Amino acid sequence: MTKHFILSLDPTAKYEWDRCTLRDPITAEHPALATLVAEAVGAPGSYLVSVNIEVTILEQASKPVAYSVDAQPNRTVGPVDLPSRVAVPQLAELVA
Repeated sequence: MTKHFILSLDPTAKYEWDRCTLRDPITAEHPALATLVAEAVGAPGSYLVSVNIEVTILEQASKPVAYSVDAQPNRTVGPVDLPSRVAVPQLAELVA
């Protein structure tokens, strides 16, 4: 059984659970590995199973590069460093 997932590694993520994520490339859901093993076994019961994981990198996405805008035409401008995460304000829960 071959399954494809998107692995995202971000050691600078604010939350620990965002530092290493595995997602389905179509639905973006986290894979339920136990469900995948159960589908491979196929019958009810208790089993001692061996699971082999082989990882092959199919493609690595590059980080986007942002360029600054200069008012002077015909001038080459280099890349600008942007923070990897933008702070998002937290909204307070509304109580009715």
